[in-house]
Amino acid sequence: MKVKTLLMGAAAASVMAPAAMAERGADGHVNIIYWQAPSIMTPYLSGGTKDIEAASLVIEPLGRYDQDGNLVPYLAAEIPTVENGGVSEDLTSITWKLKEGLLWSDGSPVTSADVAFTAEYCMHPEGGCAQFAKFDGVESIETPDDMTVVVTFATPKPNPYGPFMGGQSPIIQKAQFQDCLGARAPECTEANFNPIGTGPFVVDEFRPNDVISLSANPNYRDPAKPAFATATLKGGGDATAAGRAVLETGEFDYAWNLQLAPEVLAKMAEGGKGTPVSAFGTLVERIEMNLTNPSPDLPADTRATVAEPHPILSDMKVRKALSMAIDRDLLVEIGYGQAGRPTCNLVPAPELYASPNTDCLTQDMEGAKALLEEAGWTDSDGDGVRDKDGMTLSLLYQTSTNAVRQDFQAIIKQWWEELGVEVELRNIDASVFFGGDPGSPDTFQKFYADVEMYANNFDGTDPQSYLAMYRCGNEPKPSSQWQGENINRFCDPAYDALADELAQTGSLDERGRIAKQMNEMLTKDTYTIVPLVDRGRVSAHSNTLGGVVLNTWDSELWNAADWYRIQE
Repeated sequence: MKVKTLLMGAAAASVMAPAAMAERGADGHVNIIYWQAPSIMTPYLSGGTKDIEAASLVIEPLGRYDQDGNLVPYLAAEIPTVENGGVSEDLTSITWKLKEGLLWSDGSPVTSADVAFTAEYCMHPEGGCAQFAKFDGVESIETPDDMTVVVTFATPKPNPYGPFMGGQSPIIQKAQFQDCLGARAPECTEANFNPIGTGPFVVDEFRPNDVISLSANPNYRDPAKPAFATATLKGGGDATAAGRAVLETGEFDYAWNLQLAPEVLAKMAEGGKGTPVSAFGTLVERIEMNLTNPSPDLPADTRATVAEPHPILSDMKVRKALSMAIDRDLLVEIGYGQAGRPTCNLVPAPELYASPNTDCLTQDMEGAKALLEEAGWTDSDGDGVRDKDGMTLSLLYQTSTNAVRQDFQAIIKQWWEELGVEVELRNIDASVFFGGDPGSPDTFQKFYADVEMYANNFDGTDPQSYLAMYRCGNEPKPSSQWQGENINRFCDPAYDALADELAQTGSLDERGRIAKQMNEMLTKDTYTIVPLVDRGRVSAHSNTLGGVVLNTWDSELWNAADWYRIQE
């Protein structure tokens, strides 16, 4: 893990030089399209990438990760380390110093009280914060003065950069959110849709699952930025339309996450209006196995916990058989081409944390059938579908609406049906699926299906907080407004013990060993998570948009303040 005191490396800085010489707002308007429409402007009430990234235009953390995974200061004067005295020698505390003169977009000063309140907001026991794992192990937060925040951990924290670091853990204004603690958090619509921030833009109008209109923050800390006076983030549609809008028609300047077949993307690029950009990080397309009974006949609390285990998928042999039937090389070929790699890991990078496990990479249909036979699932009536004790081996398989994901669903359904599994497919609008609306039955958090497929990743280069998501008790449930990160409701005290050990281990080699073990507990040891493809992030920008630096370690919009218009 490296720390940089400058925002960017020299090469990237030279690319952005024209923006630095411009006046704020001199380049007019910029159009951004996210085919998964944002539903809310705070990562604390949604784990959806599209919400986290939209919010990053407005609210910021103390520090971010740059395009190489290095730690860089944003609201902080510098990244605290043991060497500069910001991290205690015993690794039990980290002291952050704010930059001088920071203002919220409403003109009021940013103080340490706002930082401390952010932790209080996310750690509230009745809140169900979607980023709670970021604050794992925090014992106290003190503010000795308006510019200083001291975070103390219950035990030594070799990686103390969970709280307030990266796009998933930004600072929110105490004055705006102080009446929104705990169970009241989702009720604060005005604050959740229109947060007061420190970022380059402010929200002028937020239409959930549709469009966000923004304008330059008049109190942004760099008087020359952002170069754009206004911005539109249009949501919805599909990846195909988003790609065309940048690469073929030039209607938009930036398109996020072009999850398209490689030949489709190449054909679009011939349009000449824009440029695809790509990079690998930690984004893994995977299938999550529901360990709870999703029957609509059960009360919501029961469907949210393993109090009522899944009648089929509680058997690890069934989960393993479903994984063995998948040809991951073919999935990469039809879905991603050079922008994908088959994987058996939930954490595919950095190399230090990536398990050498390759067991899943060879499709084994006969072995999968034998495993189902061993588990007692046979086709007793010859109808082509296995059954056991009067129950049919039938699964509801859901994901978000996207051409590549529907291709994956179709071919995986075919493989599973060859095993004798009856498969029903469901696809849900991505804005709803990833939206986190506690009133919707169709969110990935509620998981009202047997298996579901999606991708997410962690910011930065250390997977500690990411792996901690699967702790016992971190499942989405009614009492947490259906927020939580343990989507499949996995619970193993031995796993929790490893999470505790990882949080206290300083040796990088040991951290790698523990993380690999945790990854394997979720994947090859239990098949609770079935990784499919290590996805390279592919986005596109117009040929007239300068300053874009694709970042797979943080929000893609992390440096929107540095974007500018190239004059033709």
